[in-house]
Amino acid sequence: SAGSGSRMGEFVARPGAARRPGARPPAADAAEYGFRKERAALEQLRGHRNIVTLYGVFTNHYSANGPSRCLLLELLDVSVSELLLHSSSQGCSMWMIQHCARDVLEALAFLHHKGYVHADLKPRNILWSADEECFKLIDFGLSFKEGNQDVKYIQTDGYRAPEAELQNCLAQAGLPSETECTSAVDLWSLGIVLLEMFSGMKLKHTVQSQEWKTNSSAIIDRIFASEGVVNSAIPAYHLRDLIKSMLHCDQGQRASAETALCSPFFSIPFAPHIEDLVMLPTPVLRLLNILSDASLQSEEEYEDILEDIREECQKYGPVVSLLIPKENPGKGQVFVEYANAGDSKAAQKMLTGKIFDGKFVVATFYPLSAYKRGYLYQNLL
Repeated sequence: SAGSGSRMGEFVARPGAARRPGARPPAADAAEYGFRKERAALEQLRGHRNIVTLYGVFTNHYSANGPSRCLLLELLDVSVSELLLHSSSQGCSMWMIQHCARDVLEALAFLHHKGYVHADLKPRNILWSADEECFKLIDFGLSFKEGNQDVKYIQTDGYRAPEAELQNCLAQAGLPSETECTSAVDLWSLGIVLLEMFSGMKLKHTVQSQEWKTNSSAIIDRIFASEGVVNSAIPAYHLRDLIKSMLHCDQGQRASAETALCSPFFSIPFAPHIEDLVMLPTPVLRLLNILSDASLQSEEEYEDILEDIREECQKYGPVVSLLIPKENPGKGQVFVEYANAGDSKAAQKMLTGKIFDGKFVVATFYPLSAYKRGYLYQNLL
């Protein structure tokens, strides 16, 4: 569902346990336990920009199964799962992969420092915050304190670390496990997510294959050497090495979140692709195909157009600032900053394809942080 971050009045309710009169079935007890555990984790982890914000809890008395406890969470936007669907087989841009990797590693470094393991990291649990312009981790229903794992089955097929896979198999057979799952399981999951973002392929069957278990490094090399992957060599190899550091079968050799953040991959400046600026909402709108060179050279015509654009854009919410550069970079592009991403999303939807001065308008979003710094990308791929 679409939303715009953490403004009051914009949040989502996550149901917990359903309470029914009389005896409570085991499933209800488990749901209640999960609800309490997730609430406790989110309260402990509150305040980090890359972890979903818990506003509070309430009871929904009108659900079909009777009263249910709910978590009141900030409303976020598109998930990495949706971004992967949109990217088709091309893979995501290096800018988006870097942005996602850094944000999730920052979240993991924080929660691991607090002693928590997320234990269900996957594309559906990484969501974009339009107002804060970052990715956030959600769904702490399987999380646990390291050294105190209270759930037998953790992680999701395709993103499950080898030690968690072994533990799950032993639990299904009714056998005890000698291996404790640690924060390293989260790094494994993130490594798979980043490999999927780079390759544009779902890797569930690949990581469950015997070939992967025998020589995963060779498979990763093959993905990065693929002719279909169009990326400059050095940044791609830094990403490859980062992913390999997260995907050691031996959890003791796997990189920690803090170590992974020191990868040279994060020192490379990437520019977003135009697809990124369509998919990831921010409070800043960028309008293309509006102004001609002639209108930029005539001061009177320029002022008239500026006023017309401001008037049109204010229909969707208060405009904080409006910029039309007369020289490169950004020459002739229109940048409109709204007070929040909800307004910019409404404007983007309504302005895309609209005819202005005989031309079809193209509307994308634009990174607020870059706009505030006065940094205008000259060429967007």
